[in-house]
Amino acid sequence: MKHYNIPIFISHFGCPNSCVFCNQKKINGRETDVTIEDLKFTIETYLKTLPKKSKKEVAFFGGTFTGISMGLQKAYLEATYEYIKRGLVDGIRLSTRPDCINEEIVAQLKKYGVTAVELGVQSLDEEVLLATERYYPVEVVEKACKLIKEAQIALGIQLMIGLPKSTDESDYMTACKALEMKPDMVRIYPTLVIKGTKMENMFKCGEYHALTIEEAVKRTRKIYALIELHGVNIIRVGLQPSEDLREDGVVLGGPFHPAFRELVETEIYYDFFRKIIEKENKLEILGNEKSISRYVGINKANKIRLKDYFSISIDNLIPRDDIVVNGKKYSRLDILRGELA
Repeated sequence: MKHYNIPIFISHFGCPNSCVFCNQKKINGRETDVTIEDLKFTIETYLKTLPKKSKKEVAFFGGTFTGISMGLQKAYLEATYEYIKRGLVDGIRLSTRPDCINEEIVAQLKKYGVTAVELGVQSLDEEVLLATERYYPVEVVEKACKLIKEAQIALGIQLMIGLPKSTDESDYMTACKALEMKPDMVRIYPTLVIKGTKMENMFKCGEYHALTIEEAVKRTRKIYALIELHGVNIIRVGLQPSEDLREDGVVLGGPFHPAFRELVETEIYYDFFRKIIEKENKLEILGNEKSISRYVGINKANKIRLKDYFSISIDNLIPRDDIVVNGKKYSRLDILRGELA
């Protein structure tokens, strides 16, 4: 059954401080507070257009939902819960900070039908957390994850690659530690320099050096493979290329690309094919037509780079996640393990 989010953007409501990379008004495109009337109007507008036979969740994004007062949280949740009771909506998902989760908050979320909580973990390296002005120890993240899991609410973890003071090793370590907390889903965001943030000044004075697209793809590949190998759903890689981010002068630096995930996939398969060519001096690919775009790469990059060897045929009896190269069958997991070798 197809899944749809009904997005409610609560702007900068609730966040206890402004991290150096954050300009919520630019990222989520909403600058006003959300009233209960706004909430109901948005839900009802979406319900008119979404298929009846689909899974629908009201998604509170763009701010620190559990950082707002318990009373206002309750008002939002109660209004949304009415649609759940009527069978029009299947659940509620929200994003928040790890240090804005406690037993009382989780109990209220559970009571009103919250199905998923995504934590903006970003990093589990305390030096990086201090450099980004997030201010909480790793133990706070561990406790928040434990409370959410114990309430049988789906746990999402958001990670940022390339933050100040981060390295390839610290970002990979963060992913390893995040997996220990048993998330149900992960988002991976390469760090961008957004106008109007503290990071803008750090970037302009040379205190912070943003990753290039090539560096970000290289750093992300190993993390991406690790997370998928552990069976965790990666629901997004890279920021949504919204209209406001595309405006001139909004993104000042960093690896912004509208298809960042496809860049990562392209390089994973390029490296896999390249290693086979080095050993066997040929590349005869057989695969399901629904996976061909992975093999060819974004803008046909792999086909172009490997043009002297690249030969591909379609066999739809081969499962989508499998591939046959030079007569040998490889699974998706085989390919991802190669990233960690």
